[in-house]
Amino acid sequence: MSEPVILFENVSKYYPLYHPMTGGVKNFLFNLPRAVHLIKNSKFEAVRNISFEVYRGETYGIIGRNGSGKSTTLGLMAGVLKPSKGKVVINGRISPLLELGGGFHPELTGRENILLNGVLLGLTRAEVFAKMDEIIDFSEIRDFIDQPIRVYSSGMLARLGFSVVASLDPEILLIDEILAVGDINFQKKCLERMMAFKKRGVTIVFVSHSMEDIIRICDRVAWIEDRRIKKEGQPLEVVEAYLQTG
Repeated sequence: MSEPVILFENVSKYYPLYHPMTGGVKNFLFNLPRAVHLIKNSKFEAVRNISFEVYRGETYGIIGRNGSGKSTTLGLMAGVLKPSKGKVVINGRISPLLELGGGFHPELTGRENILLNGVLLGLTRAEVFAKMDEIIDFSEIRDFIDQPIRVYSSGMLARLGFSVVASLDPEILLIDEILAVGDINFQKKCLERMMAFKKRGVTIVFVSHSMEDIIRICDRVAWIEDRRIKKEGQPLEVVEAYLQTG
């Protein structure tokens, strides 16, 4: 096995929960020690003590029900979230596609957002301009490319977002459910581009509710349940165990 490019060691991510002072300020002051303890110790755990490695050139799938911690895990990989406990190590340039229209400015046109996102993902302006027609053609929304993206549908945003990332030269590609959006032909084109990245040795982390795509694309799969990794291994084995739980 090649070297790991993504490493999670006993990673937890939690957020504080805030409680209204239902008894008023006077009640809060009379019960100050208890109130302070409650504030300090009330938290929501998005992921809990998870550990895994993703190796260079591997396509690693993450499955699980809504709210299980999948998107939080991708956010930790992308660096948009920081772990509350544990360690996340990334060895390579991350190209994330985590949400529809993520990083887009609604008042800018599609063309202007391509430039903005390309620069944010590490390209120079000249490199983005050189790839501009390729990105627009892949997105299949040329008729709307000079309109502000606030008028775009969610499917158009997905097309544009994937097209920017798909036209780059990623080292580590993070994809969250993008193949579930758009018409069947565009989904097929996205899948073909992902397979081309896979053949080129790009490391891919792929979150999806489509078990068919997970089995087809991934080399290994992690099933996250109740904010922990419940099972990790070969795609078919993990997917079958997941589906058996209903």
